[in-house]
Amino acid sequence: MGIKVIAKNKRASYDYALEEKYEAGLSLKGTEVKSLRAGKVSLAEAYVAIDPYGEVWVHNMNIAHFEFGNQFNHNETRKRKLLLNKKEIAEIYHKLKAGSMTIVPTHIYFKDSKIKLGIALGKGKKQHDKRHDKAKKDVERKLRRGDYS
Repeated sequence: MGIKVIAKNKRASYDYALEEKYEAGLSLKGTEVKSLRAGKVSLAEAYVAIDPYGEVWVHNMNIAHFEFGNQFNHNETRKRKLLLNKKEIAEIYHKLKAGSMTIVPTHIYFKDSKIKLGIALGKGKKQHDKRHDKAKKDVERKLRRGDYS
């Protein structure tokens, strides 16, 4: 079957220096899955948090209402539980506390008919880091094009 990417969070790699990457399952309702199959999701304002009970949740991930849903349609920005094992959660939690990092959702995709959310541990970039990365990308783009001026 393979992997089919539904949506990417392009701001994640721009705003954060991503280090460790993880794959998490999502606990979803039926109408949410149907909307995801149609590609109606936004990760732009989403963030991930670990609650005091050791559960991992994604907040503000916007999955649009299912077009043909009835009164049982889902709430668009409800918090959704991420499915990770205890060992991974403990590892993420300790890295968060030790390195002043944050958990960022990077992309959402189908993997063999299951919906997965790619998350990463990242440190926030300063403005000068962002300028440096942009200049580096511009140089690489010019070299690929053959524009040496």
